[in-house]
Amino acid sequence: MSVNTARSLGDFLRSRRSRLDPASFGYSGRRRTPGLRREEVAQRAHISPTWYTWLEQGRGGAPSAEVLDRISGALMLTDTEREHLFMLGLGRPPEVRYKSLEGVHPRLQRLLDSLEASPAIIKTAIWDVVAWNRAAAVVLTDYGTLPPGERNILQFLFRNPTVRAKQHDWESVARFVVGAFRADVARAGLASEVSELVDELCGASPEFEALWRDNDVLNHGDSNGIKRLLHPVLGQIELEYSAFSVDGRPDLGMIVYTPMDPEIAARVKVLAAAKA
Repeated sequence: MSVNTARSLGDFLRSRRSRLDPASFGYSGRRRTPGLRREEVAQRAHISPTWYTWLEQGRGGAPSAEVLDRISGALMLTDTEREHLFMLGLGRPPEVRYKSLEGVHPRLQRLLDSLEASPAIIKTAIWDVVAWNRAAAVVLTDYGTLPPGERNILQFLFRNPTVRAKQHDWESVARFVVGAFRADVARAGLASEVSELVDELCGASPEFEALWRDNDVLNHGDSNGIKRLLHPVLGQIELEYSAFSVDGRPDLGMIVYTPMDPEIAARVKVLAAAKA
């Protein structure tokens, strides 16, 4: 860690510590400066008060990820602040922390809804769909008709004959999805959390089991970015797709599908409007 980085880390720690209310943590007594004392933060983080003091003074050396996590919890940092702490302390963001949820912030839903001709979804690290727009409901799957626990993309692809029949090249799609799913799960540290889902799919689909055994690891940049579907109303359609991370929520990803044919885009918009 460079001298300037160590100094920036110390400045950041002091600023976060000064913003905490001692009374809310059960600490009393008069104080000359606002916020918690250094030894109180060290006690909450289960680290040496001397070493924490050195960190704030810019001379503590590079802390481990575990220590940064403890300090983050002790200082009640937000996800954004925690990421900044890791960037200062280790030069990299922290590992993704998965959060179970059934919906997204209203501003994200408004963003999806503004894409009237482009199907768009937001999925978790384990490929559960948690938000979508009307275009996605009429082109991909009408997720709103399914219980929250049954909106997993892998379940659709390997266990739903209707979804399978819509794929132009099901084998290629399946290989890509399994490889990208494996990468997302590993990145989020969720191998144990998805073991039940993987076991269920292996038992239900020999094709999934074979692909899972192949141990391929892929991301959206490894594909050609084109999805071809046989739609019951629109016929054979081609969609360009792009994947985006969600700011402040590294466990979520947004995928937007854009019709390559303007005429198809116009028809998707009409179908989505009728859905509304």
